[in-house]
Amino acid sequence: MGDQQFLVKSCAMAAMATGEHVGSLLGLRDRLVTIPVDSIYFHFWGERLFPRFTHPEFHNDFAMWVHHSLHDDFLAERLSILDPTEYSCLEALRTDLIELVDERLDEYAMVPLAKKEELFHFIRSSLIIFDTPYHFTDPSEMVQILPKLSPRSLFFHFIDARTRTEKRHDDFSAFLGTFGEVYKPLIERIGAIDPYFLSLPAIKEELIGTVQAYFGSKGTTP
Repeated sequence: MGDQQFLVKSCAMAAMATGEHVGSLLGLRDRLVTIPVDSIYFHFWGERLFPRFTHPEFHNDFAMWVHHSLHDDFLAERLSILDPTEYSCLEALRTDLIELVDERLDEYAMVPLAKKEELFHFIRSSLIIFDTPYHFTDPSEMVQILPKLSPRSLFFHFIDARTRTEKRHDDFSAFLGTFGEVYKPLIERIGAIDPYFLSLPAIKEELIGTVQAYFGSKGTTP
């Protein structure tokens, strides 16, 4: 165990217009049923790789649109607390999105409409993966490697990994797990870093600090 090499990757998110757009909550509900799951992925995670001005209280595109264009902060807050990392798959997240919108539609006497220039446009995405010059085999080497990671590498290994790894862990924790129970305390500390409500710079700072503190107190061996 633990004899594999960690190859650091980077990524680019290719965003593609679906041609689907809506101007009301009822329209949003209907499209949520049929849009591809990679569109849901984009509207929860795309802002990380396509930085734009967002309201700090609203953490996904659906919540932002409901706040900005439908002026329904009650629903926007409900949508904003949805954490995609807590779901086993995007289809489960889709189900809860629809349920929240349905509940709000039942509460409306009149469904609000967005202005023509403020329609919600559904985007879908795919990740393009690249090699980087960085790699390591000994977990202690993370101390030197992590500060060199670009935001795109961090996104790939700390966020997107949760859709790829068996236990829905980040890639660093999955790698540490190949050593058996040796690095369990470090895995637990990394697991406590919030991948959704923290920004990528904040995640990087937390991750570096966690790893440095661990190996600083342990030396270069577990």
